Amino acid sequence: MMKQLRLSGSGGQGVITAAIIFAEAAMSEGRQVVQSQSYGPEARGGASKAEVIIDDAPIYHPKIIKPDIVLSLTQKAADKYYKDLDNAEGLLVVDEDLVPNVPVFANVIKVPVTRIASEQVGKMLFTNIVALGVLVKLSKLISFESAEMSVKGRVPVHTIEQNIKALKLGYDAV
Repeated sequence: MMKQLRLSGSGGQGVITAAIIFAEAAMSEGRQVVQSQSYGPEARGGASKAEVIIDDAPIYHPKIIKPDIVLSLTQKAADKYYKDLDNAEGLLVVDEDLVPNVPVFANVIKVPVTRIASEQVGKMLFTNIVALGVLVKLSKLISFESAEMSVKGRVPVHTIEQNIKALKLGYDAV
């Protein structure tokens, strides 16, 4: 039951942190997990992607071949990373405000991820955790409780309450 997720955006949006949290939550549930990441030399503002492979059996190839879900938080990321998706089975999730020209694809979910972080949590800084909540709900690969515990263990203590609020808002947005 291998599942492959790709989170993409620009540096500074936190897609790598969201992928790490997702992977940690899956590990806490006893799953086999591989998490990888890449980003441009600019770090902030450059292209960024993180990938997570989850399986019940050992994972022998650590790279995504055909993602099941692609999350894109920018237009550039959507244009670049959705192409590997299986048009019949794959799911493309985009930030509806930052991806105005959604690629033509069979299964698309649009969520105002950045707007939710900004308007309902108070800072765009929480965009990645809102996106994480969306992925937890849509993928059905990990429980909300496991994601919540991983968030609490990964974010600065003084931001836990806001991060949990962001996770819940993302989860409830779809």
